[in-house]
Amino acid sequence: MRFGTRLSERWFNAVLWLVAFAFAGFLIGLGSLVVGDLPQVEHRYTLEQFLDRDRAKVSADALKQVRQQQDDNRRASEQAQLALDAARSATEAARETFANWLKTRDATQRVDQDPGLIARTDRLDALKAAERAIEERLEGLARSGLDLSEREIPVRSASADLYAAAQQRLDAAERGQELRVFGYRLALTLPLLVIAGWLLLKRRQTRNWPFIWGFALAAAFAFFVELVPYLPSYGGYVQYGVGVIATLILGRAAISALQAYTERQKAAELRPDEERRTEIATDQALQRLAKKVCPGCERPVDLANPDANVCPHCGIGLFEHCPACEHRKSTFERFCYACGQTSAVQPTPA
Repeated sequence: MRFGTRLSERWFNAVLWLVAFAFAGFLIGLGSLVVGDLPQVEHRYTLEQFLDRDRAKVSADALKQVRQQQDDNRRASEQAQLALDAARSATEAARETFANWLKTRDATQRVDQDPGLIARTDRLDALKAAERAIEERLEGLARSGLDLSEREIPVRSASADLYAAAQQRLDAAERGQELRVFGYRLALTLPLLVIAGWLLLKRRQTRNWPFIWGFALAAAFAFFVELVPYLPSYGGYVQYGVGVIATLILGRAAISALQAYTERQKAAELRPDEERRTEIATDQALQRLAKKVCPGCERPVDLANPDANVCPHCGIGLFEHCPACEHRKSTFERFCYACGQTSAVQPTPA
């Protein structure tokens, strides 16, 4: 709670903060669209752009020819296998017929069937020879298939080497493009962050402070949130390197701020009590007293003790008695609660 601030002022400040956040939200939305669309300023690369077209065409034609021959060899092998199966079936049927005929001949003992025996034997031999010819044809096709497979290996390897080299060039080009697009994004967001920092340092107390804070929030969001997913990745070195640099900068700034604050506090504690009290805003002083800390040095004080009128750490006056009614009041309050008498020393207004 802020003491001494008018209720209407608090409501107006709340509305102005809503304006600041709304302004920041619209700027963040606009910035995200701009940052997301920046890659469109670069054309997209394809693998074919980095491929040696002449060598790739020769390799593709050779590979296509080998594979066409492999397909022809495969179809011929399938047809020969079907023919072999049919020949084996015919041979098996002829063999069964010959076996039945032999049984009949043995049963009748007909001598006139000897020419038939020779003819049937010749037929079985012819079927077996046809079957063997098909087998030899299949063996030849298998050797041809093996030769084609061996021919395919170097052709396929050469084609793979061409595409691998093209992929390497494509990756290098995309990395360069990624760095350029990141440079575009950085060139857009970093100046906004610098401008926002300058505005906060120089203009944050002006009447247009909601727009300044909104712009600063949007610039910080664009730089620290929207830019992070687009950081180039080299095994995490860039991310961790940026983190180390940012930590060093922020840590150094925090250490310097802490040392400056400590020095200011030490210098302030050496100055007269009344001079110090006049430089502390009333609202700020009352807020710190509500937290049971000294408004001057911000160290804890025992405010419940009725005799604790002075900070035991820095010596600044915390409470005094009203010169008109002797009522105990804060030295930072302008008027006495009991009688309304104005204090002799006027604190700085909020």
